[in-house]
Amino acid sequence: MEGTSENKNKVWTHEERLELASKLDAELDEYISNLEKKSYTEGWPEDRWDEEMEKHPFFMKKAPEPGEELSPLMEGLQQLKYGEDENTPEELANNYKEDGNFNFKYKKYRLAIMSYTEGIRTKCKDTNLMAQLYNNRAAAHFMLKNYRSSLNDCKFALKLKPNYVKVLNRAATCCFHVKDYEQCIDFCNEILDESPTDKIILHLKSQAIAAGERLKRDKRKQDRLEKKLDKEEEELLDIIRSRGVNLELIEGKRNPDLKDLEPQVPQIAQSRVHLDAQNKLIWPVMILYPEMQQTDFIQNFHEDALLLEQLEQMFNVPPEWDSEERYTIENINVYFEAKDKCSLHKVNICQSLGKILQDKRFIVRGGTPAFLVFVNSSEAEKRFLANY
Repeated sequence: MEGTSENKNKVWTHEERLELASKLDAELDEYISNLEKKSYTEGWPEDRWDEEMEKHPFFMKKAPEPGEELSPLMEGLQQLKYGEDENTPEELANNYKEDGNFNFKYKKYRLAIMSYTEGIRTKCKDTNLMAQLYNNRAAAHFMLKNYRSSLNDCKFALKLKPNYVKVLNRAATCCFHVKDYEQCIDFCNEILDESPTDKIILHLKSQAIAAGERLKRDKRKQDRLEKKLDKEEEELLDIIRSRGVNLELIEGKRNPDLKDLEPQVPQIAQSRVHLDAQNKLIWPVMILYPEMQQTDFIQNFHEDALLLEQLEQMFNVPPEWDSEERYTIENINVYFEAKDKCSLHKVNICQSLGKILQDKRFIVRGGTPAFLVFVNSSEAEKRFLANY
C-alpha cells in the first residue's frame, strides 16, 4: 500500500509541538487524578525513621540486648545462623566461634565466653574445632584473670588436641598464677621437649622453681609456728586448769579450748589471758558499777596482784561520773556473780586475783573475770542483793 497518514508527512512547527506536549501533560494529570487513591502503609513513617532503622539488621548500631524483642527480619536471620534445623552442629559451633572471636577482638571477653560456651554445647564431632573453642574460651578467661577457669579449659583442649602449643603455654602461665608450681614446671617441660630454646618458657620454669622453693620454705616455717603456738596454747590451758579456775564453756563442750578464753567485749578483745615470762597468768578484767551504769576495763591484771591495789589505782583520782566522790576504797563492796547466776558473793579485796578465781563458786565467762562494785549500804546494793 502506498497511502500514508497526513500527520506523518506534516511538518510540525515549534508552537504546535509545545501545544501537543501541554495537551498530553494535561491528559496524564487527569488520568492520574482519576485513579483510586490508596495511602502507602508499608513504608517507615518519617517521625520514626531512626527507630525503625535501628531495628533493621543492616543498619543497627548495636547488638540486641538479651531478652530484647527482635524484629521479624532479625529473628529470621538468627534462625538462619543459629537454628538447629538450618545448620549442622559443626556449622553452629563455627558460627558461635566467629561470634566469640568478634567479641574478643573488641575486648568484650564475657560476651566472648558466652559465645564459645554455646559453641561447646553443640558437642560437634570436629575435635579440632572443639579444641579451638576451649582454647579461645581459656584465652577470654585469662584476660579476665580467671586463671583457674582458664586452666580448666586448657586441660579440656589438650584432651582433644594433645601438644597444642598455644594451649600448653597458657596452661603453664595459669598454673604459675594459681601457685601450682609443680604442674607449671610439668607443662614447661612438655613445651621444652619440642622447643628446648624457648626463652619465655625457660624463664617461666626458673620462676616456678624459685617460687615453689619459697612456698615450701614458708610452709615449713608456718608449720613450725603452728606447732609452737599449739604447744603454748595447750600449756596455757594446763596452767589454768592447775589453778582450779572454772571456765564457762561454749557450744556444749566438755573440755576448754582457746575459744572459751576469747573476750566478748570490744574494749578488751585483743587482751586474751596469757602467760608472762614466769608462767604467771595475766587476765583481762571487767569492773562494773551497776548504779552508775559504768564499766572499767583492765587489760592486764596479774594473777598475783591484789584486787585492793588495782582499785586504789582506779580511785586515786575520782572518776568524772562520781561527782559526789562516793566510790572510795573505804566505802565500797565488791561482788562476783556465781556460776548459777542466782547469787552474788562478796569479795575480800585484800586477796590476789588468782586466789579469788580459785573460789569454786566463781566462773570466768568469755575469758574475762568480772566484778560488781557498789557503794556500801546504798539503795542500789540493797536492791541488787534482794533481786538475787
